[in-house]
Amino acid sequence: MSSQPPVSIREQREALEAATLSPLAAKSAAAVRDRHEVLCPIRPAFQRDRDRILHSKPFRRLKHKTQVFIAPLGDHYRTRLTHTLEVTQIARTVARALRLNEDLTEAIGLGHDLGHAPFGHAGETALTRIYPEHFRHNEQSRRIVEVLERDGQGMNLTYAVREGIYLHSKARRDIMTTAWGTARTLEGQIIKICDSVAYINHDIDDAIRAGVLQREDLPADLIAALGKTHGERIDTMVADLIQHNWWASGAEEAPDPPLIGMSAAVLAATNQLRDFMYREVYLNKRAKTDDDKVRFVIETLYAHFSKHPEQMPEDLLRINRQRSEPIERAVVDYIAGMTDRFAIEIFKRIFIPKTWGA
Repeated sequence: MSSQPPVSIREQREALEAATLSPLAAKSAAAVRDRHEVLCPIRPAFQRDRDRILHSKPFRRLKHKTQVFIAPLGDHYRTRLTHTLEVTQIARTVARALRLNEDLTEAIGLGHDLGHAPFGHAGETALTRIYPEHFRHNEQSRRIVEVLERDGQGMNLTYAVREGIYLHSKARRDIMTTAWGTARTLEGQIIKICDSVAYINHDIDDAIRAGVLQREDLPADLIAALGKTHGERIDTMVADLIQHNWWASGAEEAPDPPLIGMSAAVLAATNQLRDFMYREVYLNKRAKTDDDKVRFVIETLYAHFSKHPEQMPEDLLRINRQRSEPIERAVVDYIAGMTDRFAIEIFKRIFIPKTWGA
């Protein structure tokens, strides 16, 4: 008797999605890639995308990239990697409750910050100032998965994942803004909001740990509305996302257009807390002490490698030649891919004299 299943495991999973997920959920069987691939007998399309991101070098580098505090010495400060994991898990909780596609949600969450430069937003700001074509981390994240990985071939991720990665960014004034557009999948929309849910709350935690904030500094009215602790605030926001968007589960008629959002009260409190964090932490002189140094390091590296591209990795130069792009594009790709400590080490290696005889 054969022990082989009558259909592949992937087909079983796709059938399970069709039977159990919300009618509004993205289905793996309908996923589209730019290049044709032989289907995996085990993994549905979005799970396969998640695995490609998880096993990539840009994902591993996130562990040594700044979230808010540059190259922190404390073991418990968030890095870009731990932020990514927190976003992804918060979003999965929402997606599961609303019967949406967890694999797609997780793939977008794990990939959304791959393009962040070293030194957090200070590094991004520095690259934006010096690169004529403009630099944004969401655009760079998309470039990594579409162009830079696999020797210039890209990861060939599904369209839904790439769209969600690109469209996760928002303007400062409101976490619901659509500066770049809105993802067509509800899963992509969830990541956009949960990105803010995660960083607003964990950055409070880190700012208190760093002494930039005291717990009593948090606005009393916002704490009363959202919760006193890190966990309580996330619970409030997640519960609101689920309750306010219960239509996404298929239990109620969907609005037109179907857009994931927060209730007016929780959204207002969340935006006000975010604005408080900008005033007191992100733009705080203590937290931004080294921003000028970051700008100097990145500007100096940019000028150096623009003049000496032969010192950059050959794979980036090969991609640059194949695409007939200006060399400055490869320089930005190189610097943006650096971790904090690698950027500092390269700067030392090029510009700091060595002690003779050491």
